Amino acid sequence: MSGAVWDSSAFSVDRGFSTVRPMNPAASAGSPVRLRGGGDFMSRAKPVRIVQGECDAVRFRREILPAREPVILRGLLIGQCLGLWSADYLIEKGGDKDVSVHVSTEARMDFVNKNFVYRTLPFAELVKRAAYGCRDSSREGEQSETHQASATGVDESCADRGHEAGEKCLDEAGGGEKRDSGRSSAPVQESKEGAPGQVVAGQDPSEPFFMSPSEKYYLRALGSDPRKDVADLKTDFPLLAADFELPQLFDPEDYFSSVLRVGSPDLHLWTHYDTMDNALAQVVGTKRVVLFPPSDAEAMYLKGDKSTVLDIDNPDLARFPLFNSTHPFECTLLPGDLLFIPALWFHNVVAHDFSVAVNVFWRQLPKNMYETNDTYGNKDPVPATRAMMSLASALKALSTLPPDHQDFFARRMVMKIKSSAYVDLP
Repeated sequence: MSGAVWDSSAFSVDRGFSTVRPMNPAASAGSPVRLRGGGDFMSRAKPVRIVQGECDAVRFRREILPAREPVILRGLLIGQCLGLWSADYLIEKGGDKDVSVHVSTEARMDFVNKNFVYRTLPFAELVKRAAYGCRDSSREGEQSETHQASATGVDESCADRGHEAGEKCLDEAGGGEKRDSGRSSAPVQESKEGAPGQVVAGQDPSEPFFMSPSEKYYLRALGSDPRKDVADLKTDFPLLAADFELPQLFDPEDYFSSVLRVGSPDLHLWTHYDTMDNALAQVVGTKRVVLFPPSDAEAMYLKGDKSTVLDIDNPDLARFPLFNSTHPFECTLLPGDLLFIPALWFHNVVAHDFSVAVNVFWRQLPKNMYETNDTYGNKDPVPATRAMMSLASALKALSTLPPDHQDFFARRMVMKIKSSAYVDLP
């Protein structure tokens, strides 16, 4: 299969001001385009290293993997998707397969407080809404009966339930707190009918939105049965998979999943970490990615695998004072870029445009260190889970002591953990 390469020479990325300047005057009518999502707080972020041109498996495994830092691989062949995957092409080739989608009236999606709902849409309809908006008169069309049923929010598919259960697993493992359904934590708004705050979606089948004409959409593709199957581009979207070609950077035996991601312009995704190495291949649109090293964990104010610091550009330092000590890295991904994200690195993503990407995950640890029933690939490694369970038992034992004794022996435990398990990083 012949590949396509994005001509990144047509753009100049100025990280200091989060701008993309067209190098060719004909490519733009005038002044630089200001990219959204770069506050003063992030001005101290280091740029992510860029490796231009060829990077085969040998070089990747010898130079990049051991460093355990994010790297942009620019200029690699990733298939014909770069030239083909327009919104109209995706609508045509992606088909009407039902997909479970995050829908929010807010651009900044918050997984901890659940300011979104899960809804089911045909893939083609999702792309149309995300790319063109909910009220684009140039893309009129009657909704199918399936779409109308999905739009009511009554027909909650297995994908919706599996999506929610999979994304909650780390919240439950990290804090031991069972969360309510994402549907009960929908964005608060005045409904068309009913009590204030109740989300009433799809009452008029002619309205091509669930809550608001300006609502945002985010697809994290799932396997056919999310409770048993991992996401796999070849299986889930075979016609699109024929256009995508991931450079062979890892042992094929370590492959875990390939996730199609589709999002609306200006969409902000919550900061979180993954427990597997992964490569984010940006195909359509540009996006800003801010990453934080695993050593910043204490300053990320975690709930499960997610940071509770929602606005990383303008953080509330009275509430999150330690966040000021983090060590962020920042980059702007262009179409064709491949971002290597090592396991445990926190990342926050802002899409500047309608965005399509393919996220490929692989195991960097022995297979037996991962949960066998983890279809998302986001559960902590088995040894880490066991250690956290032991810690919970230890804390329960400490709770039987008087407060001053609890404090003393807890500090001794922390000292022991630091001296035994912390790694001195450069």
